[in-house]
Amino acid sequence: MWNYEKRLQYPVKITQTNPKIAQVIISQFGGPDGELAASMRYLSQRYTMPYREVIGTLTDIGTEELAHMEMICAIVYQLTKDLTPEQIKESGFDKYYVDHTLALWPQSAGGTPWTATYFQSKGDPITDLHEDMAAEQKARSTYDNILRVVKDYDVCEPIKFLREREVVHYQRFGECLRITQEKLDSRNFYAFNPEFDMQPGPYQQ
Repeated sequence: MWNYEKRLQYPVKITQTNPKIAQVIISQFGGPDGELAASMRYLSQRYTMPYREVIGTLTDIGTEELAHMEMICAIVYQLTKDLTPEQIKESGFDKYYVDHTLALWPQSAGGTPWTATYFQSKGDPITDLHEDMAAEQKARSTYDNILRVVKDYDVCEPIKFLREREVVHYQRFGECLRITQEKLDSRNFYAFNPEFDMQPGPYQQ
């Protein structure tokens, strides 16, 4: 069960529309390393995670990623609000506009639609946690790239906040990996899935 607070996790107050920047930022909505994929990854993985404390972390971070997706959508919306047809055409936003007007739709900066193939839910705690740590680093790298090409203060401040949270998430998943490895037999944790294999087979001895 979730309780929704009617405010953003970090304020987004864009004073100047800029559809060119919006086309970059939208990648963190529906791109391969974006917030939608992150949330779906963690909230899916938690069901087969065998350890309660790790389930809690996946739930916490998966929920927070939904809040981050909301921030990204707010940024894109405010960057494109009340655009004129001339501004849309001049900025190269016309291809998006034809299909979606100014509605929010998940895609990458290159225009590729969001797909569930952006994330994996494997059902093996070691495998999933390594994927989670890699995902947070890829998201952090994407935010770094955004900050290199976007110089609008109103956009950069919430993006910096989101980048910082990716670093925290990476650290928390690292702690989850340590907890998981400590609970597994160190001789078998790369060959034995505690969620599926009740006893290691002969090949796992």
